Amino acid sequence: MLKIGGLLNIIIAVSHIIGLFWAEQMFEKTGAGEGMKELAQIHYSIPYLLTIFVAIIFFLFGIYGVLANSKIRKLPFLKPVIFGIAFIYLFRGIGEQSYNLIKGTTTTSETIQSVIALISRALKR
Repeated sequence: MLKIGGLLNIIIAVSHIIGLFWAEQMFEKTGAGEGMKELAQIHYSIPYLLTIFVAIIFFLFGIYGVLANSKIRKLPFLKPVIFGIAFIYLFRGIGEQSYNLIKGTTTTSETIQSVIALISRALKR
């Protein structure tokens, strides 16, 4: 399951980089459009740099998932990192959705993203 979760994280990382070619549309579809517009007012490169940073994080999550059971190469701090990744996905899936339900601001896009985060967490087991 870790390998599947890892591969999905790598796919998400690559998707972020490919999405930069259509950045405005990607930001709007994912619900980040308004926030990215505000960041672009500070400096036009911030949304792109932030997206690249997020892609790097997803890629690292993916590498840890794919190589977690590898006999070839042991990654440093493997167990704490895997637990940390699981916590992040649980927090993202449950915490944000709970917050949005309480505030009454939940959208279909956010619900789908939270469900994907919880599924990713389940795959990290």
